[in-house]
Amino acid sequence: MARALIIVDVQPTFCEGGALAVEGGNECAKKIARYAIAHEDDYDVIITTQDWHIDPGEHFSDEPDFIDTWPPHGVADTPEAELHRSLEPVSIDYHLKKGEYEAAYSGFEAECPSGETLEDILADEGVDDVDIVGLALSHCVLETALDAARMRSLDRVRVLVDLTEPVSPEQGEAALEEMARTRIKLVHSA
Repeated sequence: MARALIIVDVQPTFCEGGALAVEGGNECAKKIARYAIAHEDDYDVIITTQDWHIDPGEHFSDEPDFIDTWPPHGVADTPEAELHRSLEPVSIDYHLKKGEYEAAYSGFEAECPSGETLEDILADEGVDDVDIVGLALSHCVLETALDAARMRSLDRVRVLVDLTEPVSPEQGEAALEEMARTRIKLVHSA
């Protein structure tokens, strides 16, 4: 059994001070880093995803509705789009970027510079067990987990709920309820 840790969009753009800040984002980044370092030997592969927007079309808006349109965030080649500095000591095997020219929520829409997708990597590494953490629970973590749950090759999909934060408590509850209706296991890291 090969295991993967998928760290979704832990970037300054989604933390306090960023363009689309999630309350508790910076602390969540620190907790994820501590967990990943302490549990590095538990995983065969550690993967990150990042919003990396160049020109995502209608995804960006000067008058966002915060449902389908958003203020500019995760702009490629800016400090806000880089991985959160707390992740620097983590041994990351694959860095994937998504949303260059369109909206992209799921890590399964992301690619490595070589063009490999998350699904390709999981298959190539023989992964059948994934743990998902990151920002934000109500959006990109949710969509990544739902896509993972659809993969027949994965035996187990878990979201470590204490290592993620939602955009709002209400949206977080809705995301947890949606995941609970699938085969996704909602667990704590400790």
